[in-house]
Amino acid sequence: MKSSGIKIIDVNSSYDDRGNVIYCNEFNFIQKKIKRFYQVSNNNINFIRAWHGHKKEEKFLFVIQGSFKICAVKIDNWKKPSKSLPVKEYVINSNSPKILYIPGGYAHGIQNLKYDSKLMVFTTFSLEQSAKDDFRFKSSLWYDWDIKFR
Repeated sequence: MKSSGIKIIDVNSSYDDRGNVIYCNEFNFIQKKIKRFYQVSNNNINFIRAWHGHKKEEKFLFVIQGSFKICAVKIDNWKKPSKSLPVKEYVINSNSPKILYIPGGYAHGIQNLKYDSKLMVFTTFSLEQSAKDDFRFKSSLWYDWDIKFR
């Protein structure tokens, strides 16, 4: 699935009598120029971390446990972005593993949908590079994060 530069990378799993293995043979850390990774987990369910953007830094998000709603917007003006930018929304869970690629030029936000959810983030910038390419926006700027119960 590809939309406006954002891409879903399929992750595979195999089960047998020993247990399971989750793998992504198409994800080449060297080719993707991964420089670091970190894991995100929240103390409360439905906690929102938004919006965090980078002009150039690329990120690969992998849900290793639980479920997350991940949203992204392509930024039109980094100093004063439009309030009506379209939001791409993805719900990704560890039962159907995928890697969400977010290229530079986007801001993204996350919301954990289950207790003990864990998100692994792989990034193409060092911590020092990232700090120079870091933009933060209010969580309510583009999206209503409330969960609509049905």
